[in-house]
Amino acid sequence: MSALPNPVMSWAVLVGVSRYTRLEPLPAVANNLPELTALLTSPLSWGLPADHCTVVAEPATAPAMLDAVQHAAELAEDTLLIYFAGHGLLDSRGDLYFGLPDAVSGRSHTGVTYQALREILTDSPAQRFVIVLDCCMSGRALGLMGGSDQLADQAEIEGSYLLAAAPDNGLALAPPNAAHTAFTGELLRILRQGIPGQARDLDLDLVYRQLRTALAAQGLPQPQKRVRNTAGRLILARNQAYLPTPASTLADPTGAEWPDPEQCHTPHAFLDALVEVRAVSGQTIKAVSQQVDPPMSPAAISALLNRTTLPRTWKTTALYLAACGVPSDRIQAWKDTWHNLRTTEHLAPTPPPTGDTPIRSRGWRPRLPGGRRRNRP
Repeated sequence: MSALPNPVMSWAVLVGVSRYTRLEPLPAVANNLPELTALLTSPLSWGLPADHCTVVAEPATAPAMLDAVQHAAELAEDTLLIYFAGHGLLDSRGDLYFGLPDAVSGRSHTGVTYQALREILTDSPAQRFVIVLDCCMSGRALGLMGGSDQLADQAEIEGSYLLAAAPDNGLALAPPNAAHTAFTGELLRILRQGIPGQARDLDLDLVYRQLRTALAAQGLPQPQKRVRNTAGRLILARNQAYLPTPASTLADPTGAEWPDPEQCHTPHAFLDALVEVRAVSGQTIKAVSQQVDPPMSPAAISALLNRTTLPRTWKTTALYLAACGVPSDRIQAWKDTWHNLRTTEHLAPTPPPTGDTPIRSRGWRPRLPGGRRRNRP
């Protein structure tokens, strides 16, 4: 599959509880949801259709939260992202549950158990899961959310990436008067501003490492992760602070340092690298067109460099690279990357469902005795 989720076949559910009647309120959580929605639906990140990013704010009951998760889980075929911010609690057995507005510590029936959520994800046809938990245990002073490493251990799902704010020392900050919780605020900053001198795209592993570094530098608790299979390579956003470095360029005998196509894991990165090739060559578009054999107009070169999708055929790109002076052996590497990106794209994605599309009734509620369900490997 492509490292960048297909937006038409991917879904996100963002859940947040900021107002509690019996636990300390977490007002910063309320600001997390619209900011994450704006990011996930923008070209900067996944570019999800608006109706593929469901926000569930202050869910009063378990169905209010889980029905939205199941709806997305039923329809997602590429990637499913679930985000929860609020109080994360442990019951008397040490099992994790998410605190709803009337939650009481130690009473799982006042929240949503992780097991109920996990059953939905286990049944989903989605190929990849991203679970972001900005929560821990309750019972802390205002501005603090407690937790332990049990959170990540219990939330581990096959073929998934769990990113949790709860560190091993049991504290995750939600500072009073802050616009966002510490964890989500730093996550938003990284995705918007990028990481200077790193890759063209920000995958989950890179974001996680930067989160730990940035939060530690501020004296804040560090997050944790649990990864299954290759989910860490999944891209969250384009790197807005991308700067070519020796690690991302290849020099030829003339001294030119060409972008490395093998560092291009998405169509956007590939197209950006094509533009960078001309800059490295030092030629104008008109000059490049004059080097092409057979001749090609400057307008054709400009059209190639202004594409928003990969070229369907290879010929024009090959001619362009050769005219810029890219060595023939490197042109083959570009072709290999183009071919890999083309074959991992969903060329005929399923259109988004209409409002009349029925939801399949696997259900999050307990199944009847003897019922069968498909478990993911």
